[in-house]
Amino acid sequence: MADYTAVPLRRYYAIYTAGFFIFILVLAVLERYGMPARWIGYSFLFLTIFLYATIGVLARTASVAEYYVAGRRVPAIFNGMATGADWMSAASFMGLAGTLYLSGYQGLAYVMGWTGGYVLVALLLAPYLRRFGQYTIPDFLAARYGGNPARLVGVFATVLASFVYVVAQIYGVGLITSRFVGLQFEIGVFVGLAGILVCSFLGGMRAVTWTQVAQYAILIVAYLVPVSILSYQVTGIPVPQLTYGLVLQKVQLLEDRIFDDPAEIEARRIFRERGDGYYEKILTLPASLDDERLRLTEQINELKSSNAQMRDVVALERERRELPKNSEVARSYWDKLMRQAMQRGAEPEHHVTPFPTGGEAVSDTARLNFLSLVFCLMVGTAALPHVLMRYYTTPSVREARSSVFWSLLFILALYLTAPAYAVFAKYEIYSSLIGSSIAQLPVWVSAWGKVGLVSIEDVNGDGILQLVELALNPDVILLATPEIAGLPYVISGLVAAGALAAALSTADGLLLTIASALSHDVYYKIFRPDATTQWRLVVSKSLLLVVAVLAATVASQKPATILAMVAWAFSLAGAAFFPALILGVFWKRANAAGAVSGMAIGLLVTIYYMVRVQVDAIPWLGIQGIGMEPWFGIQSTSAGVWGVAAGFVTVIVVSLFGQPPSQETQEFVESVRYPELDGS
Repeated sequence: MADYTAVPLRRYYAIYTAGFFIFILVLAVLERYGMPARWIGYSFLFLTIFLYATIGVLARTASVAEYYVAGRRVPAIFNGMATGADWMSAASFMGLAGTLYLSGYQGLAYVMGWTGGYVLVALLLAPYLRRFGQYTIPDFLAARYGGNPARLVGVFATVLASFVYVVAQIYGVGLITSRFVGLQFEIGVFVGLAGILVCSFLGGMRAVTWTQVAQYAILIVAYLVPVSILSYQVTGIPVPQLTYGLVLQKVQLLEDRIFDDPAEIEARRIFRERGDGYYEKILTLPASLDDERLRLTEQINELKSSNAQMRDVVALERERRELPKNSEVARSYWDKLMRQAMQRGAEPEHHVTPFPTGGEAVSDTARLNFLSLVFCLMVGTAALPHVLMRYYTTPSVREARSSVFWSLLFILALYLTAPAYAVFAKYEIYSSLIGSSIAQLPVWVSAWGKVGLVSIEDVNGDGILQLVELALNPDVILLATPEIAGLPYVISGLVAAGALAAALSTADGLLLTIASALSHDVYYKIFRPDATTQWRLVVSKSLLLVVAVLAATVASQKPATILAMVAWAFSLAGAAFFPALILGVFWKRANAAGAVSGMAIGLLVTIYYMVRVQVDAIPWLGIQGIGMEPWFGIQSTSAGVWGVAAGFVTVIVVSLFGQPPSQETQEFVESVRYPELDGS
């Protein structure tokens, strides 16, 4: 990996990609001759992790420049591939298709926001950061705004946003290993963590970069192959990006039939009644909690006296044991169940409906959320430290601009396909699964049910599966699509390998970003400027290991869906960094006090809004009743819209009322603003 010239690298990766195709074909033949599905899962998991580990070992380094920025010698096209893999996380690979499946048109906010963000990166940040050089985003903040306060706030924001993001990736790894290898979710999280650490721990950015290039090849093949086969089966044309419009018309016809089915209408009514029941319980607290406990006790005693099956008794005892302990907890718990029941009982929306049709107010709120989410994802993309750090690795400013183009091109292959995935999966489920006997459901339903991503409840007791009785976690859609369509299991293993590559590549970059911020910006720049190169790398690797274990521990608790956690990370990054970075490059008057206060207030406003809208209680802190209604209906995933606005206003106001930056700082801004002047 020492020779970074483009021609040998292209040859190496072409051979590698061809070898991966041969590996898939061999497994397909072995499956035809009776190879068990479990062995196929193990083959994909361990061979790909072994491959990444081999690259990590070959690219190990003891150089600081190689460890932090890959020696600034990565050609634009390969930096684009690495950025694409770094970017196409578990959220893009696993969560995007599922969100488009569940929310239709509104899910396009993620596609628009993420791709639009790269336009901001190319125009406003990447060339200027590359002109500056150095290693981290806090490096730039310290140089532009002078001193350690801006660096420390930048480090805190980097660690917070990256930690939330990496938890989502490790959560995705846990889902993959638990389903395709048969490990318990909590164990699978830590097994996947070993694969993450091999690359970033040994070789830093150098190893991560070349591993991500390899991972891009796997994840894009894994993403395109299943839906292309499905497109050929349904339409006769293996180009899903062009044919899913035809299938969408079939989906609309199926929606009309399913939505108006009397059994479907009855099931929705039952869910609405259940929601009304929870509402009544909330109104009559605390008496309703005592009544619920008494009702369960009577049922348990009745079952015991009638010699009922022990599993029924145990189930009721567990339900009684899990009842809320007090009125405040019960109010939060039942409110959550009420909202879920009312949501399932609501009139369903067609896939192509732009915004909900439940009235002008509902439609306006949905439209505002759509635009707010697009904004947060755009500014978050332009402010994520692990993405911006990639542009430190190119040889020149020109290469930095070029690598943004290649990044968008490689990402485009996935984002043009995600809507097709959603439509083809919906067609298969609506045409083959809905309306079938619950006693004879396909194996994939129970398999994913064990992981907790699929659940079925026959609320009307007719033994037939209605659409409203099927609950799918958005993270399952892409992973289960090959099984839903009845494709060979080797295709399911391929998708799992691609999802694993997406999660591992992003997690590597995020962990390296966190470790770099703590070891370089805090330990080296503030506490021990005289630390040796070897000791700096030891500290970085130690911190990387600690952060990785902490993130895996949080991920094992299943805090939220992958896409929700990623959206929070984007809001946090956008609120903390975007105003300070943009004004730092394009407004000489921005001073240190303005930047520090702007970053702090933007971050605090975002956290405040996010926490209070998302949760009503934090049990482990003993905090209850903190929830609030969203401002103008904007959900927690778009919390950054308030933080970014507060950050810009704060930086501008405080800077105008304070002392202007020194002449040296203004000359620094001038040198960064005009990168072409250095001849690169």
